[in-house]
Amino acid sequence: MPFTITVTRDFAHMSTVAADIVAADIAAKLAAEDEYVLGLATGNSPTGLYKNLAAAFNAQSMDATRVRSFNLDEYVGLPGDNAQQRALHPESYSYFMIKELFSLLDPTFAETNVPWGTLIDQNELIAALEQQTGDYELQGTDQGKAVVIRDGAPGVLGWIKDNVLDAYERKIAHSGGIDLHVVGVGGRGHVAFHESGIPFEDNRMLLVRLDDSTVGNAVADGHFTSVDASPRYAISMGAELVYKAKTVVLVANGARKTGPVAESVLGAVTADVPISYGQKYVAEGGTLHYVLDEAAAAEILARRTDVEVRGYEVIDLR
Repeated sequence: MPFTITVTRDFAHMSTVAADIVAADIAAKLAAEDEYVLGLATGNSPTGLYKNLAAAFNAQSMDATRVRSFNLDEYVGLPGDNAQQRALHPESYSYFMIKELFSLLDPTFAETNVPWGTLIDQNELIAALEQQTGDYELQGTDQGKAVVIRDGAPGVLGWIKDNVLDAYERKIAHSGGIDLHVVGVGGRGHVAFHESGIPFEDNRMLLVRLDDSTVGNAVADGHFTSVDASPRYAISMGAELVYKAKTVVLVANGARKTGPVAESVLGAVTADVPISYGQKYVAEGGTLHYVLDEAAAAEILARRTDVEVRGYEVIDLR
């Protein structure tokens, strides 16, 4: 079936089941083709999946040297005087991926890519936004906004559009597109930094001005010492690009994800819940797997008949 929703007991069980799905897809393609392109997310939800996946690669059930990876997102404005310092900051998503997956692999992937947000100096970006108000527009119905840079914009903004946003999308396309994308879900149903209310259309790679609650939560959770030290912008794939992958595997755990997960399956396709784009993706022939722990699946289980009437398969492995 193009859309399966697998319910697991807990985080460890979710991680094992999701890793098995990903590993099976990689092994099947590598048996027939030379390379595999893997999309990756950050956050707590996929960390167990990554440990299991690394173990499968290291057991030589798959050849890591034939895999290229592309991550979803990266901050702009991390502390540091230069791009190297920002990329190595412990809160960068580059650092996260090294710690949670890349350093666990032996041998390593052929190539890894994380959006090039650390190349951007946030102070230069802010100055350009203040000076070049006619060269971009803000899109979004909520606090988080996409900064959509116009074609032909000069200076810093034009450089970001050409060399950070468009170049990342071009590199994915040049690699043949993403075979499978691992994603998580934010508390409001967002994917990566495609925040609630940012339109789907023509926002494949995003420069995002983060909303105050996102910044505040990062400080409250201990990722940054203060609001002033926290990044205010990010580079991110948009939902429209994420769901161009041949297969998408979404992992979610915990009660905070219960509502957004159910709304993405049973509600309307709306930018207010960016992962709801998955419904459109499935209708157009994409393959989508949700792998949920029991808490995240609570509303799906309570409305299982409604889910199955839509033609989606619920697999209860508890």
